[in-house]
Amino acid sequence: MFALVVRFDLTPDGADGFDRLVAETVPLILAREPGTLLYVTHSVEDAPLARVFYEVYADRAAFDAHEDQVHVKRFLAERGQYLSAPARVEFVTPGPAKGLPAGTR
Repeated sequence: MFALVVRFDLTPDGADGFDRLVAETVPLILAREPGTLLYVTHSVEDAPLARVFYEVYADRAAFDAHEDQVHVKRFLAERGQYLSAPARVEFVTPGPAKGLPAGTR
């Protein structure tokens, strides 16, 4: 399994545009990426200009395939206009969990 957490800090006028971009992208991830096991987007309580994504892939190859998708390339190209700082990406190794697909831990 291959997993990461990404935090996006948005500009004061960037939230609506970023959220629209996410709403356009996530259904394509669901429909076209069998190796993407979880792709969960979150708003942050008490931080209305922050978003956090939790992403779990079957393996590194599935992540690479995700990054190579047209819809993901579009998201990566367009997100910068809504950000107040570079995205913070942390690659993580899941430990004990509930909800992750069997055999991925």
